[in-house]
Amino acid sequence: MTKTARKGLGKGLSALLGDDRPTFDEKGDVVAAEIESGIRPQAGRRWLPIEFLERNAAQPRVHFDEAALEELSASIKEKGLLQPILVREFGPEKYQIVAGERRWRAAQKAGVHEVPVVVKDLTDTEVLEIAIIENIQRQDLSAIEEAIAYKRLMDEFSHTQDAVAKVVGKSRSHVTNLLRLLSLPEKVQTMVGEGQLSMGHARALIGADDPLALAKRIVAEGLSVRQTEALANEAKGKQKRSPRPGGTGGSGSKKDADTVALEKDLSAAVGMKVLIDHEGEGGKVTISYETLEDLDELCSKLGVCGF
Repeated sequence: MTKTARKGLGKGLSALLGDDRPTFDEKGDVVAAEIESGIRPQAGRRWLPIEFLERNAAQPRVHFDEAALEELSASIKEKGLLQPILVREFGPEKYQIVAGERRWRAAQKAGVHEVPVVVKDLTDTEVLEIAIIENIQRQDLSAIEEAIAYKRLMDEFSHTQDAVAKVVGKSRSHVTNLLRLLSLPEKVQTMVGEGQLSMGHARALIGADDPLALAKRIVAEGLSVRQTEALANEAKGKQKRSPRPGGTGGSGSKKDADTVALEKDLSAAVGMKVLIDHEGEGGKVTISYETLEDLDELCSKLGVCGF
């Protein structure tokens, strides 16, 4: 990816669309003050038949709030679609949406025949990265969708957690905590994605003996995050008194589910086997490598000189 494109990613789409653009609220709609004062023409903006556009299959967002779409559709009927959709040419009369699928869907509901677009020449990797980052920066993703997006940035672009945090403007701990949600059962992840469980609920379920059963109870009884944490801690306490089969710590005791989950997270982060052994108030972390090349790669990730 070029330095120009990479710089643009850190600032969202403003660098890609240019500075000559109206101001939008948190929903992506033009603020009333600018509608009344008028908007200057945007450089590079074109109008295309809406049927020329198609969604990006790599779009990280899966769930679209229907009520919000109806609200945006009503706004488009009244004021028109004033914010352009970022696309790339994909073939004759065929353009793939890079950013702006929600506006495209709402425009279809509004019966719009043409939409404003900005056409950019982008590679497949640039399209995926921009789509992920744009959604994260607009806070349109659920916790699970955001976690999956972070994992894709790591898997498909070889980003470290630190690199992901810098690119999307989040803290390292935020990225780490979200990635841990992917250790939950798929059905629990779906409940988070659909809004039945909050991120706080989901984090409390990590390492629980039966997170799906607890998740169903949370929904059925309308439990708060604090109540969920209490239940999960109680369940984890029972696990520690009666450990399940697994690895052992430095004293020979069975490892609790939280430690095992953290070992998996660290192993995924460094690409090597990681073991954690608790010894009193402290402990040790062991990273196993198979070749000197692996060790050199680990040194590079840690920011120290290798061989």
